[in-house]
Amino acid sequence: MSSTPAIGRIPVRDVRPAVECGGRPAKAVVGETFQVTATVFREGHDAVAANVVLTGPDGHHGPFTPLRELAPGSDRWGADVTPDAEGRWTYRVEAWSDPVATWRKTACIKIPAGIDTGLVLEEGADLYERAAAGVPEGPDRATVLKAVEALRDDERPVAARLAGALVPEVAEVLSRHPLREFVTTSAPLPLLVERERALFGSWYEFFPRSEGTPEEPHGTFRTAARRLPAIAEMGFDVVYLPPIHPIGTTFRKGPNNALSATPDDVGVPWAIGSPEGGHDAVHPQLGTLEDFEWFVEQARSLDLEVALDFALQCSPDHPWVSKHPEWFHHRPDGTIAYAENPPKKYQDIYPIAFDQDMDGLVAETVRVLRHWMDRGVRIFRVDNPHTKPVVFWERVIGEINAADPDVIFLAEAFTRPAMMHTLAQVGFQQSYTYFTWRTTKEELTEYLGELSGEAAAYMRPNFFPNTPDILHAYLQHGGRPAFEVRAVLAATLSPTWGIYSGYELCENTPLREGSEEYLDSEKYQLRPRDWEAAAREGRTIAPLITRLNAVRRAHPALRRLRNLRFHPTDNGALLAYSKREGSDTVIVVVNLDPHHTQEGTVSLDMPHLGLEYGASLSVRDELTGETYAWGGSNYVRLEPGRTPAHVLHVLNGGSRSS
Repeated sequence: MSSTPAIGRIPVRDVRPAVECGGRPAKAVVGETFQVTATVFREGHDAVAANVVLTGPDGHHGPFTPLRELAPGSDRWGADVTPDAEGRWTYRVEAWSDPVATWRKTACIKIPAGIDTGLVLEEGADLYERAAAGVPEGPDRATVLKAVEALRDDERPVAARLAGALVPEVAEVLSRHPLREFVTTSAPLPLLVERERALFGSWYEFFPRSEGTPEEPHGTFRTAARRLPAIAEMGFDVVYLPPIHPIGTTFRKGPNNALSATPDDVGVPWAIGSPEGGHDAVHPQLGTLEDFEWFVEQARSLDLEVALDFALQCSPDHPWVSKHPEWFHHRPDGTIAYAENPPKKYQDIYPIAFDQDMDGLVAETVRVLRHWMDRGVRIFRVDNPHTKPVVFWERVIGEINAADPDVIFLAEAFTRPAMMHTLAQVGFQQSYTYFTWRTTKEELTEYLGELSGEAAAYMRPNFFPNTPDILHAYLQHGGRPAFEVRAVLAATLSPTWGIYSGYELCENTPLREGSEEYLDSEKYQLRPRDWEAAAREGRTIAPLITRLNAVRRAHPALRRLRNLRFHPTDNGALLAYSKREGSDTVIVVVNLDPHHTQEGTVSLDMPHLGLEYGASLSVRDELTGETYAWGGSNYVRLEPGRTPAHVLHVLNGGSRSS
């Protein structure tokens, strides 16, 4: 016998979003609007209607949101819904035959033609009478009964009797209290609603150990906290720290990944573990656990959350190596193979092997994460999750979030699409992306179309233009204008973006030509920076970054992903896009060429902006304060180093369309 579900009297097909056919929840955050769609139809020519039913974590239904056909004759229906509380929701689509709408269409054809006039009017009166029975007593029911009276009033002209049933007041009441026949309901689909930081935020990554003093170059949590006010003033929400644990000495790397290190070399923070402890300990030169808790409190006082790197790997000196040999892959000669990502080699790091004791590793990972959660950390950036089994993360994140749903996990997985998408589906709230390598108009349009489309139901991007590992050629060769362009793109295309310390100084010297590694990378050595001198000498784009973060906070449209729409330009170096949330609309135009001034025409897709063709716009550039008159076709000229982009707030929009 087939296990295929019955199709129902009114077919309701292909309800979306549906992650793994409803096997996993779609995702949203509180207050985020997303569209539910379904294919709804029936035999013959009778009208159908449908609505979305949201069911909250407390089991209450509503609101019941009507669907509309997205394109005439497509049978594809959709409606926007907005969950208003955290927790596990469901949504389903209800469809039904709409006899009132069917009668209206028939009556408007037959009665003017004089066909079966009396019979059609009486059928209408019977339908409206049935409909009135489903309307609560009061003015609304009286409005429908008045239409019944008109339909049965033989003393009125036929056209007047029909008109009495078609008045807008009646249609409005019946839109809220429809007469439904053959109601068919789709299977409920799961929806996970999380806190807004899972979708929206600005991240700043820095190494506390580089924030030392002239007397003591190696920074501590106490000295690093002096950097927090400047980070907060730039408008960041999250301070992300690379691993803060003891660093091994066996095969410790020197500057620029040198295979030999001197006693003064500080090593790579991702080579975790020494006799001083492992993943639940603090590197002695940074301070103590109490100092770390103090640092978290200092950040919190500035409205900054601390995100901590979680790298599930070990130096050869990690306590796990001797206590849990079953957690590592031993070669025939008894040695443990170090980590590799050809052509990169990590002689100072041992990878974990999961299949001998998966249960033990899950338990220890959860213990370590809770250890840091108890000290105020609610966000973890997970290093290389794609090199661990997906089922491992499903178990770990599931166990953590079951008790602490506010904890956020960011997947640092620059890998194949299938793995990145699956990690997001099994629990990671955010994901690194290919944004760093998408630099052309075609690349950005195609990739952002994917991220803001169906993938947005489960995968939330975090756009970093640079990381300690990645200095893209675009930044190496584009100078300050390239850093400005990428900052504008990251901050306005994605609800969540971030930079690695030094980005604001436009640091762009590679280890060698063709390499994405930094020269004198902070991964291997201290990298003190004179922030005050940089500001004094104008060698920083911190003012632009500060402005971008302020604009993001001021505009609800920029705090969303699914609302991204691209607009045509006649210049391949000009990228134009918009975001709209309620009454807030932002239009962005960027010159992707960091070397040359570019000019051209931006043709706005007015319906996507909720506007009629021919409408006039008044827009203010949020980067410069200048105001412009815009319409459907607009000339722009953007000069690198002076005006890398327009970030335009639509102040008024002429005639708006529905």
